[in-house]
Amino acid sequence: MLPSINPKRRVSSVMNNRSDRRNHKFWINFRNGRFEIPNADAWHTYWQEPYYLLLTVPWWGFFVLTVLSYITVNGIFALGYLIGGDCIENATSGSFGDAFFFSVQTLTSIGYGAMYPTTAYADILVTTEALVGIVGIALMTGLAFTKFSQPTAKVIFSQVATISDYNGVPTLALRTANQRRNQIIEAEVRVYLMRDEVSIEGEYMRRFYLLKLLRNQTPRFTLSWTVMHPIDENSPLWQATSESLVKTRAMLVVSLNGIDETVCQPLHAPYCYSANEILWSHRFADIVHQTPEGHHYIDYTHFHNATPVGQLRNEERGTRNEDW
Repeated sequence: MLPSINPKRRVSSVMNNRSDRRNHKFWINFRNGRFEIPNADAWHTYWQEPYYLLLTVPWWGFFVLTVLSYITVNGIFALGYLIGGDCIENATSGSFGDAFFFSVQTLTSIGYGAMYPTTAYADILVTTEALVGIVGIALMTGLAFTKFSQPTAKVIFSQVATISDYNGVPTLALRTANQRRNQIIEAEVRVYLMRDEVSIEGEYMRRFYLLKLLRNQTPRFTLSWTVMHPIDENSPLWQATSESLVKTRAMLVVSLNGIDETVCQPLHAPYCYSANEILWSHRFADIVHQTPEGHHYIDYTHFHNATPVGQLRNEERGTRNEDW
């Protein structure tokens, strides 16, 4: 005989499942040729994960949360001391202020000696608060140091990517530069093509293709780097056009990794290009120049500029694709 099922319990279970599905629904918007997830990586979305929340919240938010936590903990213990009656020597009976500041002295191990516990109840509360203070200070110190020591990559990417002939082969090119005066050791860059595809069976999927680069590594990334992908028969971009890239909602996803020479920590710099940001039959303007004395210098004024191939002058082709 099958066990009976409570209809109310079944309805409650269904409603909970629907609620779970709503909570796990993420919207993906396609805007200006890019896929966007609203509130992606926003610090306030980590409220259920305190560790990630404290690492991603701005510094002002970190200090505000620290102060609020500090006041809240002391307030709770102050109420505990008030519940114990006259358990603090030299404290005004029933005074929340005296109990609060006695809690502050206990939590931070100040202990001026003017006020001290007089009952076993107060001794137990003081012992508990001292333990909470030790653990809390250690946690906040560790979080502050972790937040402060997070490496940041001051790497910029060109606002557009270009496609033009290089050594007789159509080549996709993009620029990146190190804004710091130090070096990124063992820098490596990867470029992915992301686009919509429909299989023979009619199944829609978003596909990623790793593009083969002329050079995807450099021992020292100091100033600028022109990343190039030859569009040959083996390239996912073979026979692609600007219209086909827009139709398939194509995007270029760039990922640069390396080790910061100063702090000896790994760093990561991502960037994305929409189909509208890929300029066909264009080439980047020169940023490397030579003085009459034979010295070279880099001018980032035209870092993002690209010029139609037909307008390039022969004398401007000297140092276009050099990496520094």
